[in-house]
Amino acid sequence: MTIRERTEAIELTTLASWATRSTESKGRQRIEPADPVRTCFQKDRDRIIHSNAFRRLKHKTQVFLDPEEDHYRTRLTHSLEVAQISRTVARALRLNEDLTEAIALAHDLGHPPFGHEGEYALDAVLKEYVPSMHFRHFEQSLRVVDLLEKGGKGLNLTHEVRAGIVGHSKGKSDLYEHDPEAEKLPDALPLEAMAVRISDRIAYLAADIEDAVRAGLLRLEDLPQEVHDTLGVTHGSRIGTMVANVIENSIDKPYVTMTEPILGITNRLKDFMFTNVYTKRNVAKEELSKGSAMLKQLFRLYMDHPEQLPAGMANPIATTEEHAQLVLDYVAGMTDRYAGDLFIKHFFPRGWRSL
Repeated sequence: MTIRERTEAIELTTLASWATRSTESKGRQRIEPADPVRTCFQKDRDRIIHSNAFRRLKHKTQVFLDPEEDHYRTRLTHSLEVAQISRTVARALRLNEDLTEAIALAHDLGHPPFGHEGEYALDAVLKEYVPSMHFRHFEQSLRVVDLLEKGGKGLNLTHEVRAGIVGHSKGKSDLYEHDPEAEKLPDALPLEAMAVRISDRIAYLAADIEDAVRAGLLRLEDLPQEVHDTLGVTHGSRIGTMVANVIENSIDKPYVTMTEPILGITNRLKDFMFTNVYTKRNVAKEELSKGSAMLKQLFRLYMDHPEQLPAGMANPIATTEEHAQLVLDYVAGMTDRYAGDLFIKHFFPRGWRSL
């Protein structure tokens, strides 16, 4: 018996009956031999961690752009926090931790520079050229692992991880005690993906409060009193309360959920953050708006002047849609600072480059 087979045997006896076992995976797009040591989901996790797209997350904005401050979350630290929270949930619920971690680490690989401002900017400028196309970071994350990594070969991840990547985002929607996605199980998302969906919300709400206070855009006393009274007064207590509620109400059940009163408070906290931080015009948002404007100009440049793309990238016989997708892949994959360097290269007078 190999190490992998031993691990798979342990999964069969220890995981909850509705957890996703490695031996039950629907497989990969391209068949490949099994690893003697790692399960299929462990291989996925390792491929994600060693990918170029994962490394670039360290220089992509989460919410607050400030290159001179070392403690704001980046897209990378956010992904690690989601992985930590979701693994805690998965272990308590006896779900597959390796699958959960792989989804969490990969869920934002397709995020463009400058956070959600950059996402909205690319969606808008793309429609200037091809109105029928759109840009969503979770769909781009799937393109990254399927088509863009490893020189166009992709990472060849399992069906379950790929489904979790596409299904992780809830946008501005509330969490529900009975999530419509959960009602579709097991045909839609594995429970491990549901754990990541909730953990993503927990992670960014707790972290963004801390970062907003650090940025001087929010005071802790500005938070609704019910947040202090019920979720707690510290970063750790807020995470702990929300995670405990998920575990207590999901253990030994074929779903992952929150319940009242924590559910309602979490949703109202989300609404508070959208109103007072995410969409409110402030110094931080103004800086991100500059970044999103840069992305639009870079996108238009490469659409109108394909010769400005890196050598060999442009396809002279591509349709407008194909060229737009190529430019979108290129710009969305940039880090904040790389996009800034290219903007200076293309749009600043040459004598100013030393500045």
